Amino acid sequence: MTAVICTYPLDMVRVRLAFQVKGEHTYTGIIHAFKTIYAKEGGFLGFYRGLMPTILGMAPYAGVSFFTFGTLKSVGLSYAPTLLGRPSSDNPNVLVLKTHINLLCGGVAGAIAQTISYPFDVTRRRMQLGTVLPEFEKCLTMRETMKYVYGHHGIRKGLYRGLSLNYIRCVPSQAVAFTTYELMKQFFHLN
Repeated sequence: MTAVICTYPLDMVRVRLAFQVKGEHTYTGIIHAFKTIYAKEGGFLGFYRGLMPTILGMAPYAGVSFFTFGTLKSVGLSYAPTLLGRPSSDNPNVLVLKTHINLLCGGVAGAIAQTISYPFDVTRRRMQLGTVLPEFEKCLTMRETMKYVYGHHGIRKGLYRGLSLNYIRCVPSQAVAFTTYELMKQFFHLN
């Protein structure tokens, strides 16, 4: 959370620059975007529009992700140890998931966590765009933004818009992250 708070202004500027359409440039570059947001959107606090949904979305994402992975690992090794597991390289008495099963469990955990926390991500992005959107005055707080998105676009085309594209990034990322974590535990003899 500390890293997010420290780097959030960079993300804000990135989102604003990425949203610019060809021919309609509000910002001429990174420095200009920083100066404009600071001058026209409340100074330093202008860079933190959408921070609350980001922070609130992090806890369920991480919690659900680790819980799901741990549960899948535990259930898999309990009910199908020979099919899904193998002895750990650092401690043969401990069973660990085979690498391809680890990847699968990590990907599933990432997909479930992303699905649960995604409305916070949609809310954050809409709040970050701020004055760029015509209806920005209706989206000043997290609650107003979620209410507006749900009221005008519904659940599927509003709060979950773009989720399928996010799976393309999230599922492989979490699969690799959990597999790396499990392999490093063996490498450092932590099993």
